[in-house]
Amino acid sequence: MTDAVTPELPPDQASSDVDETRLSREISRRRTFAIISHPDAGKTTLTEKLLLYGGAIHLAGSVKARRATRHATSDWMKLEQERGISVTSSVLQFEFMGYQLNLLDTPGHEDFSEDTYRTLVAADSAIMLLDNRRGVEERTRQLFDVCKMRRTPIFTLVNKCDRHGEDPLKLIQDVEADLGIDCYAATWPVFENDVFVGVYDRLKREVHLFERSGDRGATRADDTIVSIDDPQLIEAMGESAFDRLMTDIELLDAAGHTYEHDRVIDGSLTPVFFGSALTNFGIEPFLREFLELAPPPGPRESNLGPVAPERSDFTGFVFKIQANMDPKHRDRVAFLRIVSGHFEAGMQVVHQRTGKPMRLASPQQFMARDRVAIEDAWPGDVIGVMDRGNLRIGDTLGGDGKLEFQGIPRFAPEHFARATPADPMKRKQFDIGLRQLTEEGAAQVFFAETSAGSQPIVGAVGQLQFDVMAFRLEYEYSAPCKFEKMNHRWPRWLTGKPADVERVATGLGRMKVYDHKGHVVVLFQDQWALRRALQHETSVQFHETAP
Repeated sequence: MTDAVTPELPPDQASSDVDETRLSREISRRRTFAIISHPDAGKTTLTEKLLLYGGAIHLAGSVKARRATRHATSDWMKLEQERGISVTSSVLQFEFMGYQLNLLDTPGHEDFSEDTYRTLVAADSAIMLLDNRRGVEERTRQLFDVCKMRRTPIFTLVNKCDRHGEDPLKLIQDVEADLGIDCYAATWPVFENDVFVGVYDRLKREVHLFERSGDRGATRADDTIVSIDDPQLIEAMGESAFDRLMTDIELLDAAGHTYEHDRVIDGSLTPVFFGSALTNFGIEPFLREFLELAPPPGPRESNLGPVAPERSDFTGFVFKIQANMDPKHRDRVAFLRIVSGHFEAGMQVVHQRTGKPMRLASPQQFMARDRVAIEDAWPGDVIGVMDRGNLRIGDTLGGDGKLEFQGIPRFAPEHFARATPADPMKRKQFDIGLRQLTEEGAAQVFFAETSAGSQPIVGAVGQLQFDVMAFRLEYEYSAPCKFEKMNHRWPRWLTGKPADVERVATGLGRMKVYDHKGHVVVLFQDQWALRRALQHETSVQFHETAP
């Protein structure tokens, strides 16, 4: 496949001529969002159902369904399909109701927080998915804090309402108490003899009564929509269900928060919806309301100030790199979030980190692993460009001067292991695979010596990352390897005079290693050794991430 990044071409100035009316229209219909949840809250199933309602797939499948012959669309990696977990981000793009949706699917396992946090930087809003029995769980709380720090608008969906769970009002109260965010019940579950049969849309004052089907939610759920003021509603839903709903509405109106759109946009109020991704009850009303209420692409912070999406010249940033999405071609795809302007296939832009021009050819949009060539894209869109190693996570493309988008997080590894190829004859494949996988940001590689051929030391945020790396090295590069866990942890990058750096890095309870750029990093045997060094070694500077 043709590589999309060639650094020798001059910038193309014609790309700045953008039809402002069309640019504004395309921005207004974009919705770029991520789903955050604790494992097993139903994120993969919800993703499938959003694709189903968007027409992107015609039959929903689940990795957890009994006798499943289909895997979840978003879980494209072989390891994900085998284990039934999400360990890498994917991009899912489709249209619904005239909106262009960019769904950034994130790993569910906490060992892959780096990938999730970077993906959240590229999103304009987030859907917080809760289990109706468990409410807010630890992983949800962690991801919520990331969104809150970035003031990302959050829309909450309480899932699995087809089974008995906590009282809906208690769930809302728990969210407010636990996360410190006000809640507005945008939809409310309708029960008939404790069976979930529909939802009431408070903003539109409509009741959706759903019809059960025998296909276990593989197709869209049919519903009957009745105004809350329609005298026929009692007959349609039954007197006991109607009385219970009216009591709940009176309580919500009297004691609940009112809807304020500005507070939703600034992240201080979350609309709460109820539904069942398994049966599809409540999913379409949620999706329609979400698209109407969620914000379109907005300004992005840079070192030169906010960059508005309406800005005429193209700008964007790389938030993810993925190798071997097509193992047959050993490709490397850089995922680019467009911030401003109109992207056109083949356009030339400035790679701000190097100052060199690049041509972005063969751009693609994605449905997880599947991809389609595109001719243009707009602010809010996520596109993939083929790359031979020129791009890195956090790179800014386009713009003039030294523009650099900010907010891409970096993380220090928490676990370390020596990596050894199981077959010495496969050392070349092993080295290539290790380099490409670490360039994705999944882990970091260090070396005990600066000389060529030094044994690599892999640092990861979570233990599961070692399993994934070993799997991918064998499956994608035919280079099986062994990881030997190390006791040294708590890395610190050192800067200062070379003699001082050498002395501090080789002290008692310390291990000196080098990162891929040759910077000195010291690993500590225990936290006591770390605290002692921080207190007494004042001749050097300690950094938690690469300076």
